[in-house]
Amino acid sequence: MKIGFIGTGVMGARMVSRLLVHGYQVQVYNRTKTKVQTLVEQGAVQAASISSLSADCDIICTCLSMPEDVLEVYLADSGIINHAHPGTICIDLTTVGADTSKTIFEKAGSRGIDYLDAPVSGGPEGAEAGTLTIMVGGSHRAFEKVFPLLEVLGKTIEYLGPSGSGSIAKLINQYLVAVHSLAASEAMVTGAAFGLDAEKLLNILKVSYGDSKMLRRHMEQYVLDREFEPGGAVKYVHKDVRLANVLLQQAGLRKFTGQMAESAFATAAAQGLDDLDMSAIIQPLEKQCGVIVRKRS
Repeated sequence: MKIGFIGTGVMGARMVSRLLVHGYQVQVYNRTKTKVQTLVEQGAVQAASISSLSADCDIICTCLSMPEDVLEVYLADSGIINHAHPGTICIDLTTVGADTSKTIFEKAGSRGIDYLDAPVSGGPEGAEAGTLTIMVGGSHRAFEKVFPLLEVLGKTIEYLGPSGSGSIAKLINQYLVAVHSLAASEAMVTGAAFGLDAEKLLNILKVSYGDSKMLRRHMEQYVLDREFEPGGAVKYVHKDVRLANVLLQQAGLRKFTGQMAESAFATAAAQGLDDLDMSAIIQPLEKQCGVIVRKRS
């Protein structure tokens, strides 16, 4: 079984490494050629183009940045759909809107190709350890065929229903990531504004009902040490909450906390924080209140 993998960035490279360690033959393609060199040294084969990879592989995984990237890679003249053979199973691990997933699912189906939307949660550390949560929509038959491969990448793997279901579940998760990130930042900035020690406040919150994964992640790994090298960048969470907010509107909600979160991430992006970790959403709030949330020396 030949595996193709398109998109070997922070997440994709770690997934490919796991597939190689578990004995899979993997062809890789990335627009930035240097990003595949380490994988080639590990045993991957560098494909010359998306079209050649698509024609030669039985399963094609994609892990890209934005919905427009996914549409381009799948639907362009030189893309996957035009060059993969019937019976190929495509697994898109990117976070996109359900409409994007359904569009590609239909185009792929017309060519006898299966397409699964299978976005992941767990960050680079989860990709490296093979403990990702994988949310899958599409054909259940195709899902069963690729389940052994998904088990190499993830710990919690859920088939959620027809095409788009995985994307919807991931956006709901990202909605909570964005909202919790904003709430945690607001809380810690308020504490600092009233002179509370940030570490002591965090310790109290961690053993109280106000605890959350995002509070712990942001404060312990990034904010208190003022290190904002990204695990998940502001620009990606901004994209995700924007897409998630569309879902909430479609569900019938009119006013919801995600709108505030989208605005906060847009503000962070406008202040040049796009490529920093999502925890950098706290920085505009700190400026507004004239404080910095950090460890006391």
